[in-house]
Amino acid sequence: MNEKRVSSLSLAMQIIGQCLLAEVLYVVGLFGVALAGIAICTNMIWQGTEPLYPLLSWIASHMELVLAGLILLGTVAIFTWGWVRAIRYVSLIAQASACLVDGSDERIRLPSALYPVEAQMNRIKQEAQRNAQLAREAEQRKNDLIVYLAHDLKTPLTSVIGYLTLLRDEGQISEDLRRKYLSVSLEKAERLEELINEFFEITRFNLSRLTLEISRVNLTRMLEQIAYEFRPMFDEKRLTCRLEVAGELELKCDANKLERVFDNLIRNAVNYSYAGSEIGIHAEAAENGVRLRFCNHGDTIPPEKLSRIFEQFFRLDSARASRNGGAGLGLAIAREIVELHHGTIEAHSADEMVEFDLFLPNQP
Repeated sequence: MNEKRVSSLSLAMQIIGQCLLAEVLYVVGLFGVALAGIAICTNMIWQGTEPLYPLLSWIASHMELVLAGLILLGTVAIFTWGWVRAIRYVSLIAQASACLVDGSDERIRLPSALYPVEAQMNRIKQEAQRNAQLAREAEQRKNDLIVYLAHDLKTPLTSVIGYLTLLRDEGQISEDLRRKYLSVSLEKAERLEELINEFFEITRFNLSRLTLEISRVNLTRMLEQIAYEFRPMFDEKRLTCRLEVAGELELKCDANKLERVFDNLIRNAVNYSYAGSEIGIHAEAAENGVRLRFCNHGDTIPPEKLSRIFEQFFRLDSARASRNGGAGLGLAIAREIVELHHGTIEAHSADEMVEFDLFLPNQP
């Protein structure tokens, strides 16, 4: 039972309990008054001519009916009071609910009897404000990133156009110079492709909702294949990859999306590893799933950045001149895919080491 249902139930039980207590007190008091009245009337000498005598005589002869009627009237009055009170509480809660989205920092105030509801609504409001702030920050980071990317597109494009124009216009250009111009043009065109891919990555992340297609996968073979495909990138930075897998691991998962997680983590490790260092990948069976660890030697990530490393559009290297990293979506996408698998992913960094720990349960 969630917290909201518990609060509603405790409030309803409080009102019902107060009504029942009032009912018990009313019945006890009614019988007390009746007994006291009987005792008083019994000790009095009646002539039969008193104005109250006919009424008291009728009440005495219909005592059960009178008590039943008074009890019924009291019960209706008490539970009507409880019902009116409940309606008043609902009205106050409805009015307070408008404050959940008013954008102000003012706390919601309710009567003391509604304290659990007040506390819960204030928590919801704070959470909504925090989520709205995170959304605004993510949107601002995305907008800044798009502006930077749009600006960065001009540089390689200008270079490509410039060198191709030289190749076209210079009729007597040497073969060495031609190769140099072509090499620079190719390098700038590849950079241009990377920037355009970042635009596509942002669009795909915003427009697609990920769903899983579960199948049984040989995780050992998958990791071996992915590590092999990264060999050109490893060689470029003189990196070595140490893959340690405890036996033949199998996992029920979405193979394509999980491959994207591993690709993003290894690519991140390559981008931020010291040249000539080692990247470690370790996998072992765990209860109802698999545990994996990806680690590399690189600059220690400060705690304030480590806490934001899975945020959308967050880049460890904020300098746009750097070619490390992309749109800042790789790790955000990795976390979303892992969580879709009901798994967990955590980042740790200390002593010039960066480590990502994953747990992936077997899907039903």
